[in-house]
Amino acid sequence: PLQVAFYALPYLLLVYVLSFPLNLYENFYREHQYGFATQSFLPWFREQLIGLGLTLVGGTIALIVLYAVFRRAPRTWWLCGTVVLVIFLAGLVFIAPVYIEPLFNAYKPITNPQIRVPVKQVFEVDASRQTTRVSANVSGFLSTTRIALNDNLLKQCSLPEIRAVMAHEMGHYVLNHGAKLITYFGIFILIGFAVARILFEAAVRHWSNKWGVRTIADPAGVPLLALIFSILFFVATPFINTVTRITEREADAFGINTAREPDGMAKVTLKLGVYRKLDPSPL
Repeated sequence: PLQVAFYALPYLLLVYVLSFPLNLYENFYREHQYGFATQSFLPWFREQLIGLGLTLVGGTIALIVLYAVFRRAPRTWWLCGTVVLVIFLAGLVFIAPVYIEPLFNAYKPITNPQIRVPVKQVFEVDASRQTTRVSANVSGFLSTTRIALNDNLLKQCSLPEIRAVMAHEMGHYVLNHGAKLITYFGIFILIGFAVARILFEAAVRHWSNKWGVRTIADPAGVPLLALIFSILFFVATPFINTVTRITEREADAFGINTAREPDGMAKVTLKLGVYRKLDPSPL
């Protein structure tokens, strides 16, 4: 475990440092350029450090467990690795609303009776401390599932618009999109590990003398495994986008049929188009 940790921590830190310039431009400079960001640099950077800390801890634990499985199952490591990552992903989604999201924002139950929220697990999040964007989301898994409407939505939108968004998010919950997405990603991880097995073993056969990496159980192979999965994620982008588009379309249909606020849905969609790539027709 210590050997894996000594590889994992510097590697994860190096990845963060190398990606920081693009992260700074994309999530700070450009957000300010378009008038979306409300944070100065120091509060923004503080949140980045919190995220880095979570990545270092969570990533290191995941790699320690993963490589323990690789050592114990040298022939079926790709199957066992899939099981480990799916369990880790489900666990991460499960604890996120309780332990992770409160590190960045404050959540409080919505009590405004005018909004007419028919369920209890609905919260307001103070997203205005970071952005001016109107948004909402469903997070968590099983008993921790909750809906969060950001305070920009509650302040900038009319009641029909809020109810339309609320119904859309309820659609994600009722249609079990969280569990479905974990399943879809589990299938992708399985395919990814199957392909990674072929590519990793081929790379070891050709370049093991230069690299010193002999088997998948060697933690020095982390960068190669990460490179393979990065390429696979890039190739699978159309598939991932299609899955996202289908789930959002299903939630839209559920929201329109449940809230009965077609005008509210249309108006709030135009507001979302301020920061999303939308091309609304005249209708």
